[in-house]
Amino acid sequence: MNRFAEKLKRSWFKFAESKISIVGLVIVLAVVLLAVFAPLVAPYYDHCGAYVNFADANKAPCSQYLLGTDLMGRDILSRLIGSLRSTLLMSVIVLSISVPVGFIVGSIAGYYKGSLLDTILMRITDIFLSIPSLVLAMAIAAVLEPSLKNSMLAITVMWWPWYARLAYGIASSMKAENFIIYAELTGAKLPHIIFREFLPNCISPVLTKMTLDVGYVIITGASLSFAGLGEQAPKPALGNMISTGIDYLPGSWWMTIFPAVTIILIVLGFNLLGDGISNIFNMEDN
Repeated sequence: MNRFAEKLKRSWFKFAESKISIVGLVIVLAVVLLAVFAPLVAPYYDHCGAYVNFADANKAPCSQYLLGTDLMGRDILSRLIGSLRSTLLMSVIVLSISVPVGFIVGSIAGYYKGSLLDTILMRITDIFLSIPSLVLAMAIAAVLEPSLKNSMLAITVMWWPWYARLAYGIASSMKAENFIIYAELTGAKLPHIIFREFLPNCISPVLTKMTLDVGYVIITGASLSFAGLGEQAPKPALGNMISTGIDYLPGSWWMTIFPAVTIILIVLGFNLLGDGISNIFNMEDN
């Protein structure tokens, strides 16, 4: 226990060396807490649904509505806070599916590098990678009914190949290592080699990439929502809020600027956090 506590202390010290990593951690924690406690924190949480109040429609930021209201009289701040749940849920679901699928496919192909199985798996991966990710996601989402669930599915389909390519590079470079050869000689099966030998050596790059990818998933999800292929009104979605407000620039600037700034802050927070996590693993490698 003391050894674990000491290792944890050293990891935190390395992470805290970079002040911008602390800023990223604070932003991420704030976003997560706001998403979890949205009904308690949002000033007008009922505005996150089918709510209409034309008397307060299109109001500029004021003491009652700190970030103004939209065309339906709904509080922008409350809807931004309410949108964080679906935004983070999308990232969690997409990565929790794409990372294991990509890791397993890449590890198997890397372990059997040069074989027919390697060729088939990696050519399929290359086909997905050859298509611009956002275009592929939009094409899949356009075929399906616009919803949060279907936008998650569309992003997941185009996200796993990046982890397959990452795992493939690590596995193919490790397959000739002595500990892999020893595991084979002792009769270890493929699942043991993948999850007990490859996986511990993939944690550093995969975890760092996952942290950075949260921001990219959010941007992709917002892009689908902006195009009308994501979560639909009256539920709050950052991309949809920007799409609605963009027609009223520059007069009603708050309808577009504040959702856009929210996306920027979330992506920035996770990117800075990812840099800090990368520093921790770099320390362990050294």
